[in-house]
Amino acid sequence: MTWFTGIVVYALVWWTVLFAVLPLWTRPVTDPEEKTHFRGAPERPLLVRKVLVTTLVSGAIWLGIWVVIESGAISFREGF
Repeated sequence: MTWFTGIVVYALVWWTVLFAVLPLWTRPVTDPEEKTHFRGAPERPLLVRKVLVTTLVSGAIWLGIWVVIESGAISFREGF
């Protein structure tokens, strides 16, 4: 895997994991009319925590992908 391919794979994994992590730790606003005027907005979004969790999980997944590709267990040039 080249460095460019590694960056692209990490970016794709990061965005996928972000959308999986976003719904975690959310509670709807108790009175939507007072605070946000939208009942789907979370009271405390905790975005910094979610970005950190996303980065750590994505790093672990990317490392697994890199190990599989570099080991030669799966080769897209030679077939499975």
